[in-house]
Order: sequence, then structure tokens, then C-alpha cells
Amino acid sequence: MTYEVYVHVPFCLRRCGYCDFNTYTAPDMGPGASRRDYASTAIAELRLLRRWQLEHGIDEPAASSVFFGGGTPTVLPPRDLIAVLDAIGELWGIADDAETTTEANPDTVDAAAIGALADGGFTRISFGMQSAVPHVLRTLDRTHTPRNVADGVRAAREAGLEVSVDLIYGAPGESLDDWRTSVEAALALGVDHLSAYALTVEPHTKMGRRIAAGELAAPDDDDEAAKYEIVDDMCTAAGLRWYEISNWARPGHESRHNLGYWRNVDWAGVGPGAHSHYTLPDGGARSLRAWDILHPRAWAQRVMLGDVPWADSERIDSDEDVEERVMLGMRLREGLDLDEIERISGRDASAVADELVHEGLVERPDGVRLVATRRGRLLNDAVIERLFDALL
Repeated sequence: MTYEVYVHVPFCLRRCGYCDFNTYTAPDMGPGASRRDYASTAIAELRLLRRWQLEHGIDEPAASSVFFGGGTPTVLPPRDLIAVLDAIGELWGIADDAETTTEANPDTVDAAAIGALADGGFTRISFGMQSAVPHVLRTLDRTHTPRNVADGVRAAREAGLEVSVDLIYGAPGESLDDWRTSVEAALALGVDHLSAYALTVEPHTKMGRRIAAGELAAPDDDDEAAKYEIVDDMCTAAGLRWYEISNWARPGHESRHNLGYWRNVDWAGVGPGAHSHYTLPDGGARSLRAWDILHPRAWAQRVMLGDVPWADSERIDSDEDVEERVMLGMRLREGLDLDEIERISGRDASAVADELVHEGLVERPDGVRLVATRRGRLLNDAVIERLFDALL
């Protein structure tokens, strides 16, 4: 049985123009929701979650992975992140071989902070590189420089940490050569893991408003497809293979925490807007999904009242379970077990599977699992919809 913990840290020094995450730049958002006392509130929520789990017959094992995301977790001092990690260990235990990750913006950590995180129990750091091209970084409102990234990766390696970098493609004004430059720079760092995400523009963000006003060009689907093929080719040539549509790693260096999400394991989410997922022991719905109150002030107030700060929750019925398994499985290189999904749904999808193979959208390397080809990865939504139609 696998159990994971996600800790959301909702603070950033500056909000990027494309960002739609639940993040805030104000250092003080009220009692329990300021940067200086955030860690103590997160620890209080962990204790409330542990109590709720036991009251509902859910006794999770030691955490196999812990992930601090945001926002920018490294806006908080290392001692605060370590205190939260220690609390997880006290409440559930942390497996001896656990993966413990924090995201970091390259301009929020130095060698001393990275060393402190490593000494405090972290095993992995994921840097938000986004691009190595200055004009693209300016378009994305990023404040770091390529030098910051290189310094951070070097310090992390010297501290014995696993290192990943994140890139974003499709920014307005980014050429194919710009994108090649960014991927080449990321791979030249010698990292064992790279994530590359297509830019998603939300209308209420600064970038969304600028695109609506005609100040910036909207992302182009064909351009993004070409950039996906570029990063896939370059990673493969460098010895990193895709294991999830947007992620490449040297074998054995995959993000175990993110694999847990895609495999639908149990996880507890802590912090404003964080989601949790639990397998239910009562024989009713397969699982429960819950999500925390979004605003840090309201979240902290609920925690201080001694209540699990969920905004709402839902039980996942059998059809929703099938949908999730198909959606998640078709994103992974390990693929979707067709026999299992047919057994769970009670439907036969073999005809659709054969069509998808014939069209070059999926492969069946072992005769059972459906694995997306690169074309199938580019058309993943359409592949999933066709499987939904057959199974639901």
C-alpha cells in the first residue's frame, strides 16, 4: 500500500503573468496564514487529518513520498519546511527509501539553504527553470536568470539531492530555435529528470488579459505540437525517456510522487486548495476526494477552530472511477491495463482498442496494455474520449 503527502505553500515573491495557481504575494494574510507562522498551521492541519483518518478507519502506512509545491515553498526558510516534514514523520512515519521533494524558484535558494534542506531530510529538488532565453523569461514574468538555475543545480548535486527542472513551451514570441536553446540548456545541466508543459492561458491572468487585448499572440496548437516533438527527441537522445506525457527521466529517476498521483494512490493534501484522495474501507464508493478551502486566511481560521479545513468533498462512483483510470493510465508509458478496465466497467473495448492501434495512436506491447504512441500523446484527449465512449 502506498501513501503520499502533498504540502501546498501558497506564497510567491512575485506572481507570474501566466500563473493560475492558488498563490499570493502578500507576506501576511492574517493569523496562521502569514509566512512566519504558516508552518505551524500546516502542522496543525496534519494532526487534524491524522485524527480524521483514524476516526474513519483509514490507517495509512508510512509516507512513501512527500512533495512541497506551490507557490514557491522555498520562500519559507528551510527550518519551516523541515519542521513540516518532521511532523509528517511523527504522525505517519516516512519510509526509509521515501522520496521527499520541494519545488524551488532558482532565485529563492542559495547553496546554504539547499544544504540545510538536504541535512533536514529532503532528497529531491525541482527547479522552475521555464526557459533559458531571456526574452521568453521576461514574457513569462520570471525574475531568475539561467545562471541562477545552473548555480542551484550545482549546489543541489553537491548536497546529494536528486534534481529535476521544469520547462514551459508555447510562450508568445518563443521560436522553435528558442525552445531548442532552452531544452539544450536544461539537458546540459546533467539533470536526470525534465518536465515540459505546454503553456495554458487562463483568461483572468495578466497574460490572458494581454492576449485578449491583442498585445500578445495566443499559443498555437501546431507550434506547441512541434515543440513537444523537439523536447521528446532531444530528451530521448540524451538518455531520458518519457514515462508520462509531460515528463522524461533516466530510468530509475522518475518522480515517484507524481507517479503515485497517476496511479491513483492515497494521498493527503495540506494547505489552501490542496486536494486529498482516500480509498474508503466501508465498501461503498471506491474513494473519496476532498479539497481544502482556497483562501489562506479562511483556511487558517478553520484549522485554528480544530476542524479539517475542507471546502467540500465527493465520493467517486464506479463510472467516475473508470474515467479516472482511463485518463490517468493513458498518460503513462506503462499504459492502461485493458483487461482490468473492461472487468471494472463490465464493457468490451477491444474493438476501439484495435481501431486505435490501426490508426497508430496506441500500441499494445504485451497484448494487454494500451500505450500511447507519440502521435497518441499529441492527441491524448481524443484517444481518451473514444475509450470513454466504449467503456461508459
